[in-house]
Amino acid sequence: MSPVRIARCYLAVPAHRRRMVEAAARAPVDAVFMDLEDAVPADEKAAALAGACAALAELDWGAKLVVVRLNGLSSGGTAREVAALAAMPRLDSLILPKTESPDDLARVAVWLDDDDPGGRIALEALIETAAGLVQADAIAAAGGRLAALHFGVGDFAASIGARSTEIGESPPGYAHTARDGAGGIFTAALDLWTYPMMRLLVAARAYGLRVIDGPCGAFRDLELTAAAAAKAAAMGFDGKQAIHPGQIAPIQTAFSPSAAEADYAARVVAAMHDAQAAGLGAVSLDGKMLDAANLRMAARILALAQAG
Repeated sequence: MSPVRIARCYLAVPAHRRRMVEAAARAPVDAVFMDLEDAVPADEKAAALAGACAALAELDWGAKLVVVRLNGLSSGGTAREVAALAAMPRLDSLILPKTESPDDLARVAVWLDDDDPGGRIALEALIETAAGLVQADAIAAAGGRLAALHFGVGDFAASIGARSTEIGESPPGYAHTARDGAGGIFTAALDLWTYPMMRLLVAARAYGLRVIDGPCGAFRDLELTAAAAAKAAAMGFDGKQAIHPGQIAPIQTAFSPSAAEADYAARVVAAMHDAQAAGLGAVSLDGKMLDAANLRMAARILALAQAG
């Protein structure tokens, strides 16, 4: 089961854009990650690092989970970024992009052990390549500071050669076409991301980690954003990245159990507790048989509802 701390939406913001960072600090969102990587031009990297440090030192982040996405290990500047950021007391976690092995995490952990010997700062692994997905189980098992896995759907699409230019959307041609009983043709769209998402979900759950879905690139299409978030939430993900403040509400709503879900979960818990008190391992509720598995599922829904 996921950690109690709720992180339904990670709002991404480029660290060199102070106004955007200030707005993110004020936003009604569970988590913010200031980006030093893809959202920052090459000639603004130093400014982004300085901006992230200043924001961590100066802004009121409330109860948010405050995270910074580092540049990848191949950039040559990751150790310098870790050293600068680790001195900031408000930093909760660092995201390592393009994590492809436990060794990648171990390198960053060594730097953190020098600069944050108390273990205050967590690590989050962004899985966004075919090589990273193949190693998902080993990465999740790395332990130590590792707290979460993220799915980097855009770079993953490029990594596998998917014919798509829309972040988070399946390529239009990825569909199943067949003939129906009358000889006509029908086509059903398929979801290219179900497999990698499930791989990461299972790996994360096996080792007690949060698991966060990648963003919906169509940030102005809130209906599409909500649908993508609802899919990830239904699968069991803890949250989803957002690239625009407008996506916060539909994402956090999708990852929050509805009143009806919470009410039914509470009834399941009560019914199972009554059954167990009577020496029974199962009970009927609303015409459905419940057992200990239902109790565990219901308890998770209640925990999410209470945390939200």
